[in-house]
Amino acid sequence: MQIDKLRGDQLDQLFEAILSLENKEECYQFFDDLATMNELQALMQRLTVAKMLSEGQTYHAIVDESHASTTTISRVKRCLTYGSGGYETVLARINKEEGK
Repeated sequence: MQIDKLRGDQLDQLFEAILSLENKEECYQFFDDLATMNELQALMQRLTVAKMLSEGQTYHAIVDESHASTTTISRVKRCLTYGSGGYETVLARINKEEGK
């Protein structure tokens, strides 16, 4: 796990802060203060790419729809294949909420 390199009190505090948020509006407020527009867009794009890859969409379709670079798509695919399972956990929960 790459994130193990960052493990510690500060990262724990960040995760606790995120877990303390109670609704989407609080998320909007917190992330507006926490991250730049570009940082948020990068995170949104990676999640979109992960969802599209998990649905079996092609790189070409993902580039067209998400405007992600093939480098970003490859990195996300590597995480889906060899990562810690974070994308899978989140995508399964999103799909469950969407009734898929």
